Amino acid sequence: MAAIAESMPLEPQKDDRGFFLGGAIAMALTIAAGFSINIVTGRSSFASPPVVHAHALVFMSWVAIYLAQNVLARQGNMALHRRLGWLATGWVVLMVIMGCVITAYDIRAGHVPFFFQPLQFLVFDPLSVFAFAGLTWSAVALRKQTDWHRRLHFCAMALMVGPGMGRILPMPLLAPWAWEITFAACLIFPLAGIIADLRRTGRVHLAWGVGLAVTFGVLIGTEAITYSPVGTALYKAVAAGSPGAAIAPLDFPKPPGPPPGA
Repeated sequence: MAAIAESMPLEPQKDDRGFFLGGAIAMALTIAAGFSINIVTGRSSFASPPVVHAHALVFMSWVAIYLAQNVLARQGNMALHRRLGWLATGWVVLMVIMGCVITAYDIRAGHVPFFFQPLQFLVFDPLSVFAFAGLTWSAVALRKQTDWHRRLHFCAMALMVGPGMGRILPMPLLAPWAWEITFAACLIFPLAGIIADLRRTGRVHLAWGVGLAVTFGVLIGTEAITYSPVGTALYKAVAAGSPGAAIAPLDFPKPPGPPPGA
């Protein structure tokens, strides 16, 4: 998201606002397509508990905010862009809270998708949201340096594409590497940014390196914690006293069976 950026005049041939708007549209469509497929195929329902709807509202609102900010930046409407940016900065707090809440809810309810290890799911969801928040707030801090600002926001948003991408990919066929493959698929967005920089200026902006370093930090941190005593202790603490406590943290849950009468 290009939140509260100061507009800096650019050479017409080096104006990258079109790329960032196009990337925002592509990421928004990926997320929308993934969740739409789930609804159409009956894999998700509007009958879900209120906490699920609250989570969806908070995260889908971010997608709308991010897209709107890029539209405003592309149009040069920086006054509204800055005002919406302050709202977006606070909205990230809600995303961190709801990201942790829904992860704990799924673990305790035993609702982890069968192609994920429950403990891995418990780790990668919050780590992704925390990394997203760190990149987003860093982008806000560097709002006067629009080159850094846009790229850090772009990398942050790419971290949020995973749930939508995972609903498009054939996840049951990708186990036991479903999360890692989804992670790799989402790299297409920052890599597209790197290619766009090379084509436009002949060099790669350092911000992409920072964004990718944080992104790979999520991957490394997830694998390290998942297979450590810290991860096991964390899972036991979160799942204690719930149906999720009966599920082995490193075992893949059983796939759902056929509907009654099938």
